[in-house]
Amino acid sequence: MTLTREDAVRLDADSPLPSRRELFDLPDGMVYLCGNSLGPLVRSVPDRVADVVRREWGAGLVSSWNAAGWTHLAARVGARLAPLVGVEAADVTVGDSTSVTLFKTFVAAARLRPDRRVIVVERSTFPTDGYVAAGVARTLGLELRWADPADPTASLDEDVAVLALTQVDFRSGALYDVAAVTAAAHEVGAVTVWDLCHSTGAVPVDLTAADADFAVGCTYKYLNGGPGSPAFVWVAPRHQDALEQPVQGWWGHADPFAMSLEFTPAAGVQQMVVGTPPVIALSALEESLTAFEGVAVADLRAASLSLTDLFVALVDERVPSVEVVTPREHARRGSQVALRHDEAYGIVQALIARGVVGDFRSPDIARFGFAPLYNTHVEVFDAVDALVTVLASDEHRAPAYASRLAVT
Repeated sequence: MTLTREDAVRLDADSPLPSRRELFDLPDGMVYLCGNSLGPLVRSVPDRVADVVRREWGAGLVSSWNAAGWTHLAARVGARLAPLVGVEAADVTVGDSTSVTLFKTFVAAARLRPDRRVIVVERSTFPTDGYVAAGVARTLGLELRWADPADPTASLDEDVAVLALTQVDFRSGALYDVAAVTAAAHEVGAVTVWDLCHSTGAVPVDLTAADADFAVGCTYKYLNGGPGSPAFVWVAPRHQDALEQPVQGWWGHADPFAMSLEFTPAAGVQQMVVGTPPVIALSALEESLTAFEGVAVADLRAASLSLTDLFVALVDERVPSVEVVTPREHARRGSQVALRHDEAYGIVQALIARGVVGDFRSPDIARFGFAPLYNTHVEVFDAVDALVTVLASDEHRAPAYASRLAVT
């Protein structure tokens, strides 16, 4: 059966999650399928940031640490994030970049297993995870073991201290079963660190039910926190008393303003904090997360699957020259679809010129992310329509696309 734009209109009308596009500042006529790289601006954020800058900082000055609640801002943001990852509010905090947070978390996880010598990372992981894991291995005198992404648990044995995985593969969009993989790690006595950067806000995450150990995630993709917005970290309550992270800063002290020369770690996940919190960035993130108010994670997932189902079906029907790399099974699919083509970079650039924004990942992947809060089925149809036109007209072979931009 040929799918039509009217079919897409009907799917939007029947969606379990009506579009919240009006909450986002997206250019008219743009089909933005890059929320898996950088989420769009939530309309209320500029006013919130302006208030923080002009009133809280400008007028309140140093008193705003108390009067405006800056001191507890990271905890408030963590509490907003907690339902999206299936944990208690008190066990999440926010502050450093993803890479810095991964370093702290990998070291803390490895120190829970001091008699073990191996960190396992899947070979297809996002590069920063591999870089940081390699650095931690060198720092602690451990071995870094690369796992086959098709079956990372095959690399587990009783020498493994830490298994570090991304819930959703950044290139392919493949989804791991967090509970099953965590159980396999626990069977050999290893602890898990889950990277949730490409899942939180679009894919269900239930760290508590999965009995996971640690998780780290960025906030500028599906969470729409803005470029470079701070990462979050979760530590299972059972590990918090024994936690020993390597970067001891004053904001992670039990009593920062005691100004003690001796470091006494704060209780719970607060000890994962290092320095003075980035108030402006955290305020923007806190405001961005209001877009999720009243949204059930199950509805997010249902809408995501419906969008990606339609995209895959339309590509199969109308663009047989490209390969759908992303798993077709719902249980193995995140919220993006990756297409393989030898000229993927030019295809992405030609689509952007037509107002359909995806991105490219080397060597041959065109990625399209579907954010249920603002993407629609009609946009999916229009995106594939544009893809058909680009390929039929050879627009992707324009000389301007022969060399790559710095950010692809």
